[in-house]
Amino acid sequence: MIEKSSQLNPKKCIVFFDFDNTIATCDVFDNMLLLFSKDDRWVELEKRWKSGRIGSKTCLEGQLRGMDLTKKALDAYLPKIKLDPYFKQVYRFLQAKKVKAFVLSDNYDYILNRVLKINGINKLKVYANKLSFSKGKVITDYPFKNKDCQICAHCKTKNLLARSLKGSTIIYVGDGESDACPAKYAHVVFAKDHLLRHLKESKLDYMAFHNLKDVFVYLKSKLI
Repeated sequence: MIEKSSQLNPKKCIVFFDFDNTIATCDVFDNMLLLFSKDDRWVELEKRWKSGRIGSKTCLEGQLRGMDLTKKALDAYLPKIKLDPYFKQVYRFLQAKKVKAFVLSDNYDYILNRVLKINGINKLKVYANKLSFSKGKVITDYPFKNKDCQICAHCKTKNLLARSLKGSTIIYVGDGESDACPAKYAHVVFAKDHLLRHLKESKLDYMAFHNLKDVFVYLKSKLI
């Protein structure tokens, strides 16, 4: 953890954001389950995932198979997703300071990129699982899966380390179970919900946040 009195050099900083419940005010995929699922089989998959009996890839794949999902229906739903009211300010501030920023998500790239584009954010690089449509079918791929770990469909740690140059100051902002591993490699961690509880129990350093205003205030005070 960076000392509270320390200033940060924008040239050496890199910021990683989770998406669901961090940039977005909800878990987009969870809302899709309620909206598009043909039955309640997704509930049992969710229970098995939360108990650690299956990884997120198995859970996501099973839940997607249980949805009546078309590109048209998904495209009609995604404009309803709201972003944290401070995210644009945070992102524009980072752009102005020329600080690198990325999104790491265990959700799907089609969903994230479309929501960001709808909100006027076109240049933010997203690393996530792949989703597309072909001849009315949902096509998925998991290019960032760690074959040695069955917990997450997308190994966020792998992408965080690959994009962080030696000597970088890594700032991580997240809330979920898939954020616990990459957060260990960050110098500054903003956490809420599951990630906050995990870091507390593990006695690791963190800063609790309610929304991205807390992150914005911190960055404005630290980036010289």
